[in-house]
Amino acid sequence: MAQAKINAKMNEKGKFTRTMSMADRSGRLLENLDQIEMRVEAFREEATAMEQERESLIEMIQSIQNSQEMRNICDGEREELSLTASRLMGRALTVHVSVDTIRSGQQEEALKNAVAMIDEIAGKLLEDMQASRRRLQALHAACVTDAPAVPVDQKFQSVVISCALEDQKKIKRRLETLIRNVDNAEKTIKVMDNQTVDHSSLANGK
Repeated sequence: MAQAKINAKMNEKGKFTRTMSMADRSGRLLENLDQIEMRVEAFREEATAMEQERESLIEMIQSIQNSQEMRNICDGEREELSLTASRLMGRALTVHVSVDTIRSGQQEEALKNAVAMIDEIAGKLLEDMQASRRRLQALHAACVTDAPAVPVDQKFQSVVISCALEDQKKIKRRLETLIRNVDNAEKTIKVMDNQTVDHSSLANGK
């Protein structure tokens, strides 16, 4: 019986040998590429996770450096802990992990507009934290699929939808980080205000 995918040819010794057909070769190459594609995607996911871990570590170090607990310890211990935190920050910053995103021209423009809108708010954080926080929450609400508890910035939502999926995730993470930073800053300010009131009361003998 003839086989559709097997060719036969005579070798130098007069014996027939079987060779792979073009369809067999193509199928084997396609199978190899499919396996490589899975490894490439897994590699990108691992690199993205490492990128997020770097961001998380840097944020944790900054949180400790700016924490109220750091202010409530003696100068000697604070100096030692600050040096340790600075050393860890320096080592974390030596790690560079970057996962590039393939974008169309429209997606590039959308990303640029989204970043500009976030940067505008971030640049005014110190002027009015509460108003900036509300605006950041409205931008973040535009990035979530569940029904948000705050109003959605419709303009920002239309911009984010036009971004690449990976960029949408990064935008959402950046907004979450900014909101956490504002929350921590407001807590620190409240604690410092309370301490000022306490000191004033002590100075007035109350």
